[in-house]
Amino acid sequence: MLVGCIYAQDNADTITAVYIVTLKQAPTSHYYSELRVKHGHHIKRNGSQRSRLDTARNTSRTGGHHGSYIDRLHDSLLRKALRGEKYLKLYSYRYLINGFAVLVTPQQADKLSRRREVSNVVLDFSVRTATTHTPQFLGLPQGAWAQEGGFETAGEGVVIGFIDTGIDPTHPSFSDGTPEKPYPVPEHFSGICEVTRDFPSGSCNRKLIGARHFAASAITRGIFNATQDYASPYDADGHGTHTAAIAAGNHGIAVVVAGHHFGNASGMAPRSHIAVYKALYKSFGGFAADVVAAIDQDGVDIISLSITPNRRPPGIATFFNPIDMALLSAVKAGIFVVQAAGNTGPSPKSISSFSPWIFTVGAAAHDRIYTGTDTDVMYTLVSAIHALNDTTAANDMYVSECQDASNFNQDVVQGNLLICSYSIRFVLGLSTIKQAIETAKNLSAAGVVFYMDPYVIGFQLNPIPMRIPGIIIPSPDDSKVLLQYYNSSLGRDGTTKKIVKFGGVASISGGIKANFSRAAPKVMYYSARGPDPEDSSLDDADILKPNIVAPGNYIWSAWSCRGTDSVEFEGESFAMMSGTSMAAPHVAGLAALIKQKFPFFTPSAIGSALSTTASLNDRNGGPIMAQRAYANPDLNQSPATPFDMGSGFVNATAALDPGLIFDSSYDDYMSFLCGINGSYPVVLNYTGQSCGVSTMNATDLNLPSITISKLNQSAVVQRTVTNIGSNETYSVGWSAPYGASVKVTPTHFSIASGRKQVLSVLFNATMNSTVASFGRIGLFGTQGHIINIPLSVIVKVSYNNTGG
Repeated sequence: MLVGCIYAQDNADTITAVYIVTLKQAPTSHYYSELRVKHGHHIKRNGSQRSRLDTARNTSRTGGHHGSYIDRLHDSLLRKALRGEKYLKLYSYRYLINGFAVLVTPQQADKLSRRREVSNVVLDFSVRTATTHTPQFLGLPQGAWAQEGGFETAGEGVVIGFIDTGIDPTHPSFSDGTPEKPYPVPEHFSGICEVTRDFPSGSCNRKLIGARHFAASAITRGIFNATQDYASPYDADGHGTHTAAIAAGNHGIAVVVAGHHFGNASGMAPRSHIAVYKALYKSFGGFAADVVAAIDQDGVDIISLSITPNRRPPGIATFFNPIDMALLSAVKAGIFVVQAAGNTGPSPKSISSFSPWIFTVGAAAHDRIYTGTDTDVMYTLVSAIHALNDTTAANDMYVSECQDASNFNQDVVQGNLLICSYSIRFVLGLSTIKQAIETAKNLSAAGVVFYMDPYVIGFQLNPIPMRIPGIIIPSPDDSKVLLQYYNSSLGRDGTTKKIVKFGGVASISGGIKANFSRAAPKVMYYSARGPDPEDSSLDDADILKPNIVAPGNYIWSAWSCRGTDSVEFEGESFAMMSGTSMAAPHVAGLAALIKQKFPFFTPSAIGSALSTTASLNDRNGGPIMAQRAYANPDLNQSPATPFDMGSGFVNATAALDPGLIFDSSYDDYMSFLCGINGSYPVVLNYTGQSCGVSTMNATDLNLPSITISKLNQSAVVQRTVTNIGSNETYSVGWSAPYGASVKVTPTHFSIASGRKQVLSVLFNATMNSTVASFGRIGLFGTQGHIINIPLSVIVKVSYNNTGG
């Protein structure tokens, strides 16, 4: 930092910035991946056998020989390229990509880009962050957990890495207190546990087995506040603690908030292990250079990313950005990558996770709802603006928000329900529910009712536990009805017009005990939607996004005791949050169950198992619905399409017995990238590999879906399935997208265990249309397996109208 600060002062006219530099020489993971293939090694997760690959990986990280060698190469390159000039290297990337992050001027970045050893130089960019009942809603206790031997062993031996805001290691969700049963750290994990004043020795254990923080890029910008953000893996926000516990928190942890008990919490894979890589911070979000450093760690089986870029990546394709390309290297190393879709829905092309090697998860509601806290009798309603203790308070335009008890006459409020306004200031954090509740308590109110300001449109308000009876009317229209009733019930003096009687009465019911709706799941309005934009000009990619939807609305999970992301839950051990950030770790945990059962599965095989078995219907048996507006979302919904929900709603139990899988390799993804027009130099820059003669279109990737952005008269698409079950015979059925015809061959096939079958799908456009339409292929096995393949066709051209 001293070097960076001196540099900025001595060269006031020169702007420095962080650049991510990748080199042509392959990273260590590529070497070890080739070693594994060459020697046919397989890593056993039960610890009974340790391969040469594991030994090499541990040596590279803990022994540091190879890592320090790469560091020296990076330092030597910088000295040669920037002779005598000042710079600051922030990170050396060693394992998944070979490169470094460095603080330099644009002129120095240009010098680095001209070195023959250098593949690519990219300017750093910013990123942002995007349960008690969901295990039951997903059927885990009697389904997936039972298949794995119960919650006591669910996810055992699998390591999930979380790139987020850190973790509170003192939370009981991350304790390893199970002395009656061995709980060894998996041998293939070789990460470290950082020790600081905020994260002391002993913070890690057999559950939380790795923790680091990455903030160098933020520090060089002068925006890192060590007091507020904590220069350690400790979670000062709450978001990271929440997501880690959703995926892998311990089973049976009591959820007590505001003195109320809301059941017992469990992660999806409660026996799996956690590694935390903090690269996001409350005050500013995060930066790609720090996220890439977090990704570039060895030993995890799954990466969960509840983050998205702040802008669509520029260039010839959205896939070519430092984060996605680092994640491609992670996939090559056998790591399954889960990412939140983003909270920018419901408009089309709002998706913030782009690449086919990343499993993108949207947010859906589950069936539990809360409506208010309990009162048993009727109480008089008194508006805050009619309970002021003098006329001066009336000059405060925000007095109706009930933030200061001294503004009100306790004699008027006492024993009544106080009506307060919920304005945009609550959304911005300038006013809080907690403070309004404190005001009501100090005035001895029987409870509090919040009405929604008409200017608060499209804001999702999570249910908030209150220490006195209270309710928030979430709709401006419903709030208007309440206020009309209240005002019409007032008794006024005929001469002075002063209020002489408060005639409106109400009771608040429900709230502590959950209600359950059968109209679930449904896709939430904020969940980002497809189609997947291929480039910054919003051309559509032939790739389905999102891949799937999972519970993301009203999710209880662990909370950092110093977490400040939600002021309403400050000081609590649990919080209720909503967003695709909550959906992604659900899938990460379920992927751990699949990895436990099928340790040989590739990342794409795990994604295939989750996708082809996803549910298409809600609890009523009707189609899953998707909300389509910010305002009154439940009144603006229609059946979800693949661009809303991908393959459907995750089915944890069925994913453990998929029957057939669609597999894709790193080489397939490389061929796809090389098939993008003008991509050859970019692929070389990012991967250090030259494109060969063999390329493929996105439609040729062996994905468990088919998306055609432009069907020009006809197209033939092939898919290859692999039978991971017993011998089985399948029949094939389909429904064609509107404006197209579909024919699949063969229509019946028998497939032995371990064998492959090629399916050919012929599409013909039957009309000209630019409106997306959807269909589905179903494979129905005699052993009960059902494989669903969503079809999406956007532009359809039935004839060529050129040439007269």
